[in-house]
Order: sequence, then C-alpha cells, then structure tokens
Amino acid sequence: MIARSLALSLLLAAAATPAHADEIFGGVYAHDVDSPLNLRGYGDGVDLQLGWRGERLRGLAAIGAPSPHAFVALNSAGDAHYAAAGISWKIGGQVYVRPGIGLAVHSAPSFDGPRPERSLGSRVLFAPELAVGVALGERASLEASLVHLSHATLLGRHNPGMDNIGLRLNYRF
Repeated sequence: MIARSLALSLLLAAAATPAHADEIFGGVYAHDVDSPLNLRGYGDGVDLQLGWRGERLRGLAAIGAPSPHAFVALNSAGDAHYAAAGISWKIGGQVYVRPGIGLAVHSAPSFDGPRPERSLGSRVLFAPELAVGVALGERASLEASLVHLSHATLLGRHNPGMDNIGLRLNYRF
C-alpha cells in the first residue's frame, strides 16, 4: 500500500511539471547489495526502477545547473520499495558520469514493526547516487548506477544503509 501511494505521488508530481520534461528512464537493480557503505539485510529480489529527469535548472548555474529527477523502485520480493527525488549533474559527452543527491521515502519495516532489526533507522533517507553512462545514439543512453539510501546517522545511531546497483536505459524526448 505504501509503495503504491509513493508511486502515485511521484507520478502526480512529475505530471505537474512543465510538459517539456526531457528524459524518462527505467532499469533493473540488485537490491540491497553488500558493500562497505551498508550492513546488508533489508531485502531480497530485484528492484524495477522507473523515473523522470527534467531539463537542466539554469537558475542553479552557480552549482552547475543540475537536472531534477524523480523515480520509484519497486522490489520484486515485496521488501523495501522506495521513491526518491533530487538533482543530478551530467558530466561528459559520449561517455559521462552522473553524480546526484536526493531524498527518498521507503517502505522497509519501522522500529515499532514486527522486525525492528531490519529498520533503516528513518522513514526519510538521503539518496545519493553515482552513475556512469554511455550515449547509444541521439536520444538513448545506458547507465550503470549505485543508489545508496541512508540517514548519515543524523537521525540516530541505527543507520545500516542500503545499496542498490543496476542498469537503466534513458530515453530523451
């Protein structure tokens, strides 16, 4: 139920933006991979990611005119679904790097739920991301990305984090 509400909210927010949104993307991610940034254990399965990326924000030229983005990730095993929104920068041309930062809301168990040991420590988390991409043509590109979910111990000592790594295809309008 939470995942459906998150997805609907995200799609409504994207629909409320100007009609010239310039990119959609979708991909498949390994859910909750073991890495130095997290303590694996918050779910299984794969994540299906669907998102939107807007045109560069010229008003933020002082910080490189990043692009806004929003996406949902639905987990095939019914574990932690999440929705995120933020900004990202595309650095390069044919081959590029895309760092980004945002906030995410997730559906993992809470401390007062049936499995508090699997809690991510906060319902709202930071969602930094790093992608490496390659242009496949004038409108399409392929990216490998890492999305890290964490509250950086700002909301308490329990901060295991969760990393999702995958591939996504981008299509520019």
